[in-house]
Amino acid sequence: MKKHIILASNSPRRKELLAGLDLDFEVKVLPNVAEDYPHNLPAVEVAGYIAREKADVYKTLITEDDLVITADTVVVVDNKVLGKPKDADDARRMLHLISGRKHQVVTGVCLLTSTGYRSFSVTTDVTFKQLSDDEINYYIKHFKPFDKAGAYGIQEWIGYVGVTSINGSYFNVMGLPVQRIWEEIHKL
Repeated sequence: MKKHIILASNSPRRKELLAGLDLDFEVKVLPNVAEDYPHNLPAVEVAGYIAREKADVYKTLITEDDLVITADTVVVVDNKVLGKPKDADDARRMLHLISGRKHQVVTGVCLLTSTGYRSFSVTTDVTFKQLSDDEINYYIKHFKPFDKAGAYGIQEWIGYVGVTSINGSYFNVMGLPVQRIWEEIHKL
């Protein structure tokens, strides 16, 4: 890879996953990047929209040698977007919503270069068993999932005890569809 790769994310999971591709990159996050979206946008398009909006902030700051990777992950249930919970009560509400049913995890990714961008979204279906109140409260208390879409990390305790099936990329659920990113980088 001849490009200087910039991961525009503070997420430790995204950093870990991108490092797993054995690519050299640096993390560079600009302050105050909005994560707003039009509320009439279909839920499955929200993550891609936000990833492109994040990339737009970098457009005038990159050189022809740079490749900026932006991403956003949302959980979609009943055609509603679950982002990051505001507090423990919001996390509890989200975990009750996904308990005992299937939902989609959608990660939108944008690969920005000085000549344009390539964007895509990856969707993974995840099914949870019926979670008890004790399991939900234990998870929130001990793992504090306030920086995670849908209030859970599949790689944490709740994923171990709650996920009954997954259809699609496990790494996408963690926050970065690395297999698809690998393919797309090699198309550039």
